[in-house]
Amino acid sequence: MSIHPTILLRRPQHAVAGIVLLATAACVHSPPPVASVAIPPIPAGEARVWFYRPIDAYDSMATPYIRMNDQIVAISEPLGASYRDVPPGPYHITVDSYGKDFNQDKDVQLAAGQELYAKVVSLRGWVSTTGGAGGDGDSGGGDYGRNTFYVWLIPAETARAEIARSAFYGG
Repeated sequence: MSIHPTILLRRPQHAVAGIVLLATAACVHSPPPVASVAIPPIPAGEARVWFYRPIDAYDSMATPYIRMNDQIVAISEPLGASYRDVPPGPYHITVDSYGKDFNQDKDVQLAAGQELYAKVVSLRGWVSTTGGAGGDGDSGGGDYGRNTFYVWLIPAETARAEIARSAFYGG
């Protein structure tokens, strides 16, 4: 059985075309960086809370809900940022998480015109194991880690620089 040479030539072109198409699609749907978006001023009588999440090589890529007073206000996107304008008052800020730890969430009192910066931090290794059922690494069970997230309040000067480089997921 012989293969016609033009078949061999067409297949690499199809593969290249597919890769270009996927790369183009990925670029089209990527949110712009916060630095390139015109952010409106805080509405009169409200406060603004920014949520952002830088990551490193070992961080979880999960997208848990961010809650204020138990109400979903955003999704924590890796390398992303968003904000919510809310009435002044007391808020309990949490991120859905498998692991439960002390100092994982924050209680804040927001005033009109205030801007608060909440950084979501992933601690994937907080609940984890290596290896199989016995934990000896030889029984073929593999590694796993459970997503555990924390909310840290960050000073404006530090947070603004990190947020500017993040993908903007809206307000």
